[in-house]
Amino acid sequence: MGIIDTFCDIVGGTVDYVTDNPGKCLAVVAATVATGGVALAAAPAVGAAVSAAGFGVAGGTLSGAAASSAGLAALGGGSLAAGGAGMAGGTAVVTATGAGTGAIASGVIASKCD
Repeated sequence: MGIIDTFCDIVGGTVDYVTDNPGKCLAVVAATVATGGVALAAAPAVGAAVSAAGFGVAGGTLSGAAASSAGLAALGGGSLAAGGAGMAGGTAVVTATGAGTGAIASGVIASKCD
């Protein structure tokens, strides 16, 4: 069985599951979007906390917007000038982590409900 056949089987199984359980799937998607949105809104605070924890070049020595920027850049793999993804990358990491957490948690809860 080739990769294409395996992929088609996975997609077919997913479509069947969504067709059979639309309510559960909608709940998982809604929770994923909600937790991703909350994580996006909280990204500056997460960045400041990361900077205060000592991550980044000037970790622990900055405050306010500078701490938030430095922390998000650290999460993004460094500044754009240093070859990292910068603050946008850090914001993407925080948002993806929040959305992923919501998807996993809501998926586990939905799988327990009948």
